[in-house]
Order: sequence, then structure tokens, then C-alpha cells
Amino acid sequence: MSTAELACSYAALILADDGIEISADKIQTLISAANVQEVEPIWASIFARALEGKDIKELLTNVGSAGPASAAPAGAAGAAAPAEEKAEEKEEEKEESDEDMGFGLFD
Repeated sequence: MSTAELACSYAALILADDGIEISADKIQTLISAANVQEVEPIWASIFARALEGKDIKELLTNVGSAGPASAAPAGAAGAAAPAEEKAEEKEEEKEESDEDMGFGLFD
């Protein structure tokens, strides 16, 4: 992330934490108060538009709370296991047969 993106992200988090509506002007005011010089005003408006109407606190608390994944049918999982074992055996056989060809690295 660039300095501009980090500054806007932190400003948006500060505003959300204080319960203040996120706007480009407020983000820019916080960035100026923090004496961050490298942020163009377009970044504040981009972040304000992206976060418009969203509850930042809810987004942060629900980051890792995805629903449980559905389990695969038991029959399909059982049939796939022997096929994988056969594929691994074939790969091992190919590796062994390459060694017996008599070719050396510098031949």
C-alpha cells in the first residue's frame, strides 16, 4: 500500500471509530491534521465513495465470519481417493523409468 492509501484508510477508521460519517472533506482534514504531505485529494474522495453507506465497524468485526462450507457427498469422496492413489503410483513409475535410460548429465 502506498502512503496515500494508508493515510486514507487510517483516517476512515478513525472517523468510523468516533461514529462520524465518512466524507472526502473529513478524510482530507484528518490527513492534513496528521501532517501527511504525500496525499492527493483524489484519494480522499475515492475512499469516501467506496465506503459510502457501509458500516465500517461491522465490516471489521465480520471479516473472518464466513458460513461453514458444505460437505461433499460421502460417495464422491470415496471414489476420488483410489483414483488419486493410482495417479501417484503412475507418477512414481515414470520417475523410476527415467533413471534407467542410461543418459547422464554430461553425455
